[in-house]
Amino acid sequence: MSSYQQSHLYALLSRILGAESAARLGAQIAVADALCVGTESVAEDWVPRAVIAEALTLSLLAKSMSEVPDGARYVAETSEAGRHVVFDHGALRTVTQVNTGRLPMGQAAFARILGPLGFEDVGLYPLTNLRMMGHAWRHADHPEDIAQFFVSELDVSAFSPDFHAAAERVVGHSNDPLSEASKGMLAQLVETRSLALESSVALVSNLVACFARQHRPPMEADYETLASESVEMAWIATEGNVFNHAADRVVDVDAVASAQRSLGRSLKDTVEVSASGRVRQTAYRAATVWRVFRGEGDAIVQRPVPGSFFEFISRDVDPDTGALDLRFDAGNAQGIFQMTRPEESSP
Repeated sequence: MSSYQQSHLYALLSRILGAESAARLGAQIAVADALCVGTESVAEDWVPRAVIAEALTLSLLAKSMSEVPDGARYVAETSEAGRHVVFDHGALRTVTQVNTGRLPMGQAAFARILGPLGFEDVGLYPLTNLRMMGHAWRHADHPEDIAQFFVSELDVSAFSPDFHAAAERVVGHSNDPLSEASKGMLAQLVETRSLALESSVALVSNLVACFARQHRPPMEADYETLASESVEMAWIATEGNVFNHAADRVVDVDAVASAQRSLGRSLKDTVEVSASGRVRQTAYRAATVWRVFRGEGDAIVQRPVPGSFFEFISRDVDPDTGALDLRFDAGNAQGIFQMTRPEESSP
């Protein structure tokens, strides 16, 4: 039996996703040995915060793959070729400067989750062209081994009054899925940095539900108003706080992109290169998904819109630190965000 299958992590994922999915993740996704702690009697043990964090990231990756066929196919093909995908980061979008109902505004809804799990807000990335601000959340205990979260906030106040009113009608009655029990367990994690296995299962299961759309389907007219000024806010209207994309950390992103294009896959036309030259990114075009809207008189309308996508990223060593450059780049991010524009989504 492998160390992964004997670990707290496998025990958590088996309970949350099922044994088959947990085993498949272990076979397809790289998991650091340091995160495969545990014994044969894991049910009696306490689970470190880093392992709980890894269980959340992998659960969200599994959810993202279920929603992005290109990503699921790529991960399966990569595994069949004998390489584990290295989950580098997951990105999600939030809104600020607008009433968001019961849900805390902007990244505050996720800071209350990520902080107790050991993540730190380590960098701000002004996405000026999009009127957004990006925050990079990196794990303090295992920065290279646990996927980062790139949380962006869209500033609704930077748009027109009509846009602001439409945005508030869309998100102004959002629910807060984080339970009181989970809030208590997160507070305990701050103090103890570990939880009992049963508590960990309950916590991660509830946290996964936080990465979703927390408002009801938007009015079609409001969606059109939002899309006329910000396709990113229109995307939030239909998709909410799901992973906008997940990324595989590869050695040579140009080679991967070339190989994928040779297979006829729909990718971004160019590779984004950071100002330092050390971070390079490209991505599949967003999947096209059908979403429900409310039409006139609350009639139900369905239409195709851009969903999420899958990204590829290469990171070089930073000569100043001798460690992998885990930073992001605002220019790269704004280029990658174009993948959820309607004209960039794949059928």
